[in-house]
Amino acid sequence: MIQRNSIKRLKLLATKFRVVAVVGPRQSGKTTICKTAFPKKPYVSLENPDIAKFATDDPRSFLMQFKNGAIIDEAQRVPELFSYLQQIVDDKNKAGMFILSGSNNFLMQQNITQSLAGRVAYLHLLPLSLIELQQAKLLKADYTQHIFKGSYPEIISKKIAPTDWYPNYINTYVERDVRQLKNISNLGLFMKLIRLCAGRVGQILNVHSLANDCGIDNKTVNSWLHILQSSYIIYLLKPYYNNYNKRILQSPKLYFYDTGLACSLLGITSADMLDNHAYKGHLFENFIILNQLKNRFNNGLQDDLYYWRDKTGNEIDLLIDSPKKPTAVEIKSGATINNDYFKSLLYLDNISKNKINMQVCYTGNSNQTRSNNIEIKPWKLFI
Repeated sequence: MIQRNSIKRLKLLATKFRVVAVVGPRQSGKTTICKTAFPKKPYVSLENPDIAKFATDDPRSFLMQFKNGAIIDEAQRVPELFSYLQQIVDDKNKAGMFILSGSNNFLMQQNITQSLAGRVAYLHLLPLSLIELQQAKLLKADYTQHIFKGSYPEIISKKIAPTDWYPNYINTYVERDVRQLKNISNLGLFMKLIRLCAGRVGQILNVHSLANDCGIDNKTVNSWLHILQSSYIIYLLKPYYNNYNKRILQSPKLYFYDTGLACSLLGITSADMLDNHAYKGHLFENFIILNQLKNRFNNGLQDDLYYWRDKTGNEIDLLIDSPKKPTAVEIKSGATINNDYFKSLLYLDNISKNKINMQVCYTGNSNQTRSNNIEIKPWKLFI
């Protein structure tokens, strides 16, 4: 079993909050990490029809079984439980009583917001980070292998072909999660939107364009994008808010939480196809940015990742905010360093009055610092 770095964070949260909710994509390892962190806690899954019926028919008696709390998996399947959980954790006022997890994050968070607000801490568990793969001695020399395969634990631990796993993953997501949402009646159009999003990976989000191509209105697109975000399919990288330049763009950039899923939706059937693929650069950006997000979540940090772009075309792929000094990162899929990599960094450094750290992440092997204080890192050192 691959050790998850966020397990320390999960145990810490359980010493401070009455309820901890472990959220993240389907198959990201939520059940495994809960059982590993709390081996003595009773475990129950509401995916079992008999157990779910008991919990639905008599939620009070169901919860009374667990005097000292429990791990409740697929908790969103019985919404009635959340109000009873609120009463129990308020009466006992004991940290770490219940650990909740579930595959339908949209419904899970909806129920938590309604009944357990202020009593629950969240642990965001994403697929495996590059550091976790490195620690397990599974980090490959070829970054395209990681982009193509993605980082879901099951693919890596069981060595399942991505071309077999991802189509089934997306079908399961649509059939089991999306069908439960009343505001999605046309699953075919919803699936079309997902594929259209894959075709826009690494691009600035244009809701109107997506609506036109999908044949639905802007309001519906926004609603469905929210569901895709909540269920950890797509990730929207926010534009940087600081006033380095008033002429900045306000729309987010669209990425996927897992590059393997994006590759599958784009029809990429091997890592070799990435070498000359039109989306290679965008997918490499996606790969690097999401790994930074995994590291932040694993260490209990907030999502302080942004991009920066002004209306004249100057752009920084990734800006990591910090109270001391933000770090601007240009992400390049090329293996040879050239001066074009530095233009936007130097421009932003100038207008920010030298208040940023500057880095380049690329696919080559040289690690160096230039005289203009730009640090150049190979992707393997940017993990």
